[in-house]
Amino acid sequence: MITPKEHFHGSDLEKIEAAYGIKKEDIISFAANVNPLGVSFRLRETLGNHIDSITTYPDREYTSLRKSISEYTGADIDDIIVGNGSTELISLFIRVCVPKNTLIVGPTYSEYEREVSLCGGTSSYLRLSGTKDFKLDLDNLFEELRNNIDLLILCNPNNPTSSLIEREQMKEILDFAKLRSIRVLIDETYIEFTENPETADAIPLAKSYDNLIIIRGTSKFFAAPGLRLGYAICSGHDLVSSMEKHKNPWSISSLAAIAGEIMFKDKDYIEKTRTLIDTERTRITHTLEQSYAYYPYQPHANFVLVRIVKEGLTSDLLFDRAMREGLMI
Repeated sequence: MITPKEHFHGSDLEKIEAAYGIKKEDIISFAANVNPLGVSFRLRETLGNHIDSITTYPDREYTSLRKSISEYTGADIDDIIVGNGSTELISLFIRVCVPKNTLIVGPTYSEYEREVSLCGGTSSYLRLSGTKDFKLDLDNLFEELRNNIDLLILCNPNNPTSSLIEREQMKEILDFAKLRSIRVLIDETYIEFTENPETADAIPLAKSYDNLIIIRGTSKFFAAPGLRLGYAICSGHDLVSSMEKHKNPWSISSLAAIAGEIMFKDKDYIEKTRTLIDTERTRITHTLEQSYAYYPYQPHANFVLVRIVKEGLTSDLLFDRAMREGLMI
């Protein structure tokens, strides 16, 4: 067995290729949580027709792109800001707000803590419990939020637990945070994969709260991590204005902006993706439940977190065995 000296990210195919001697083209990657359908059908057919757009600067306001996002999400166009991937927007928001004490609900994406530390802030974690299927306990959360917290970060659905906070529960969180003047960042990277995204996303709450920002991207659901296109819905125009002032101009290429407009309107692709993920999530979870070796936690995104219960089987052994079949988990 090869024992990796470092953890592999879903994009580290070159490192895997070197470690296992498997051509990266022959690796089936399950590690990046990207839509298995690939890029939007309409985008694949039509993006080449817009190649001449790279000869001009994009619109600094990205009006057409933001209009498409508004139509896709239901958010007010004036509350939308776009950026070079969701990571840039997370970084930008934290740089603008400069939080001193951040509470992160985890285990989750490590970039949140990194960005807070780069701005001189400190982070603490409210760790979800596997014994409770990684469901958030509001009483525990509110107790932690009383500890001089000025920013709360939630990934919903959460990576890697695939657990979900429903909108009504999110409303309770926002009510409590507002009373204590705590800003809330909700990363909805995986929200479109959920069973009923229209009843789970936080965008309808944006108009009712002035302490909220919702971050999304196109890397996962639209299978376009190389496009580097993200967007945020901000509650309150003051936050949008502050972020725009600190954002680099033309951070999205003309071609990426056009690609976004095309993808958000590809209803056939969106519907087929949701149908596929719903079907496969149910099938895979059921299959794992029948196994004596694994306990799958209830998933709401396009991935499943599994606890290994077979004695002697470890995650390293499982990773290595799967890799030898050309499967990166």
